[in-house]
Formats: sequence, structure tokens, C-alpha cells
Amino acid sequence: MDTRKTLRVNEAGHLEIGGCDCVELAEKFGTPLYVFDEDYIRGMMRVYRDTMKKEYGDGLVLYASKAFSCEAMYAIAKQEKIGADVVSGGELYTAMQAGFPAADVCMHGNNKLPREISYALNCGVGLFAVDSPSEAELLDAECEKRGRVQDVILRINPGVEAHTHKFVQTATPESKFGFSVQSGAAEEMTKLLLAKKHLRLLGYHCHIGSQIFEKQPFCLAAEKCLAFMADMKKKLSFEAEILNLGGGFGIRYTEEDEKFDFESYAGYLGAIIGAVKAGCEKYGLKRPRLMIEPGRSIVGEAGITLYTVGAVKEIPGIRKYVAVDGGMFDNPRFCLYGSKYTAVLAGRADEPPTELVSIAGKCCESGDLIGENMSLPEARRGDILAVLSTGAYNYSMASNYNRNFVPPAILVKDGMADYIVKPQTYEDLVRNDAIPDRLTARR
Repeated sequence: MDTRKTLRVNEAGHLEIGGCDCVELAEKFGTPLYVFDEDYIRGMMRVYRDTMKKEYGDGLVLYASKAFSCEAMYAIAKQEKIGADVVSGGELYTAMQAGFPAADVCMHGNNKLPREISYALNCGVGLFAVDSPSEAELLDAECEKRGRVQDVILRINPGVEAHTHKFVQTATPESKFGFSVQSGAAEEMTKLLLAKKHLRLLGYHCHIGSQIFEKQPFCLAAEKCLAFMADMKKKLSFEAEILNLGGGFGIRYTEEDEKFDFESYAGYLGAIIGAVKAGCEKYGLKRPRLMIEPGRSIVGEAGITLYTVGAVKEIPGIRKYVAVDGGMFDNPRFCLYGSKYTAVLAGRADEPPTELVSIAGKCCESGDLIGENMSLPEARRGDILAVLSTGAYNYSMASNYNRNFVPPAILVKDGMADYIVKPQTYEDLVRNDAIPDRLTARR
């Protein structure tokens, strides 16, 4: 298990995060429970913000909301003076409820709904990332009704493939995202947007995928985007003012993954900035305003999930199951991607692992697992199990499958713990249910 100042094993042998004993957190708040380390979140935001300012100057870090969206996250982002990337009306509404400045929001999505576009315009969102011709038409028409001009960037596909799971590769030729540079589609969309009276094209966006550790794919994507920008300057006399290179920086889930600290991420962004500077000089371009959209790397390792161990079942010669009170309803990533995690017994975090187990959830699904072949000391009913690096995409993807509760979330700092997502109740589960009159009428 990797430790840091705010994630360690304390004198009692218990796992501690943000100055809070995890066993005590489980007793106070119950399990399953998402726990977020405020200092780590702020530290990562500052790394990106300060590196951008120091190494590049004119840039903006946008927190990728899809990793974990709640009002508290936008409150922190606002305090740390970074922007936000949203991909739905719901994420935007959450940001607005938290008092986040709409001018610092970029609205993404490959199929923005008419109501989402209208809501975003009403909020005064600073930037739209356009991802289809029909969206451009709809957005232009809505802006005409309002008598305004909206700043936009165009999502392009530079054709750079990163070494990651195929479900999270977003710049391959067959991707649903963006317009291919190679096929000429990106150029045609540039022409279309430049012709719109109520849209102001400011530049381009690309995102090559997620959970990427290598710097080279990002640097190559930057170079390809700049080459395209130079081509558009030559052909269309359009020089982009913004280049958004997305996010996708990897985090450590297990010992198989590379370990990055704050300085490592600063170096990561520094390499990308270096590639942008070099590309601008190579192609004779003025430096655009540079944007990035980190999400997972800000909240992923900041979050852990606490469970209580229930049934322990061994199938001789095959495997041993350790069942917990959560499962695929609070973490579907193993089912979706085969994602791997590190787990520890929070009350015996100083004990070395002695066996390999499969951590099973409580859902009525054979595939309901948190992970397989995970190293643990011998687990017993009532133990508190902590699964690390669950801050990104776990709460975001959670559901009420089997009518289980989506777990609450707390924020910890300096020994303080507060709800940032309150617990659900049985009443919440049926709040929107309705029984038609014909089902209650006598026959």
C-alpha cells in the first residue's frame, strides 16, 4: 500500500486518511462509505494550476466533472481558481448550485440535448466544445434567438492511440468523439463554424483517452493539433486562440501501475507544455491559450471506499470469497473494465497479506465483484475493508441496482469529517415511483 502524509497507518495499526481513523469513520458514518481527502484534492489542483502559470502563462485548468461531481467539488475548484468541464445539464446544474462562475465552464458532450444547450446558454457558460454538425446548427439557432454570439471550440480527432482500455480510448478512427483530421472532416467543420453568424470559433479540443501514463501520446497529440492549426491558418486564414488538450493522466491503482507524486504530475504537464511551445515555434503560430481537463488524477487517489466484511466463503482448490456490504452498485468498474484495486483491512492495516481472495458484492449477479486475486490478511466478519483509489468514476457510475443505496460521501481534513453527499433512505428509493390508478382500482 502506498502511503502519504494524509494516508497512513497510525499507531493503532489502523488506516488513517485526512487525520481520521478509518475504523472510527465506519462506526460514525456507516458503510459502504466514500471518503475523500481534501488536502490531496487541493494539492493536485494547485500542481496543475501553478505549473500552467509558471511554465506557460496563459492557460486554464478545467476540472473534469465526470470523475466526481458534487457541490463541494465545485466549491473547492472555485476556491482554487480553476475552471470546470461539464458534460451534462446535471453536472452544470450542480456547479451552478455551488455558485461556480459559468464563465469558467466548458460544456462538452457528443450529443448535447436541446434542453441542455438552452440551459447552458441561459447560465452564460463561457465555452462550448462542438462535436457534431447538428449541434452547431442548434446552438447557432438558439444564440440567434437570444441575440448573442457564443464562443466555441471544435473537438477534433488527431488519430493518436494511447495504450489503455479500448472503452476509454477516444481518439481512434472509429471513435464517436470529434472530427478526424486525417479524413478532412475537421477542416470541413472548421469551415462550417466559421460561417456561423452567432458562433465564434476560438480553437480546438482533443482528448486521446484515460488512464495514460506515457507522456509521448500527449506530446504527439499536441504536435498533430498544432500542425492542423497551422494548416487552417494557411488555408482559411484562421489562427486558433485556444488549444484544449483534454485530460486522461493515469493514477496508481495497484503496484503494477507507475507511482506519481505531485512533482511527477508537474513534470507530466511540463512535458506537454514543452511540446506545445516547440510546435508553435515550428509552425510559426502564436501561442494559444492552453487548457487541460484533469479529473481522475485530481480525485482518484484522493478517494477510498470503506466496507464491512460479511460472509467469507471458500471453495476448496478454486477461490475464496470475502463478501462486503457494497458491490457493483457503488463500484461497477471491475464489471465494466476489469479494473484492478488495492485493498487493506482498515483495522489491521499493519498486518502483511497472507492470502489471495475475491472481494464479492451483495448484488444478485455472479459478476458482482470488486476484484479478484487481491492480497489481504485473513478477513473476518465485521472487519472494515478499505479499497484505495476509488475517488474517480465510482460515485459517478453508482446506481440503485437491487434497490441498494448509493453510499454517502464525506470529506476529511485535519481530523475533521463532513458529509458532501448525504445518505440515501428507503424513502429516496421510492420518491419518484408512481402507481397508475388502474392498478389500484377494484375489478
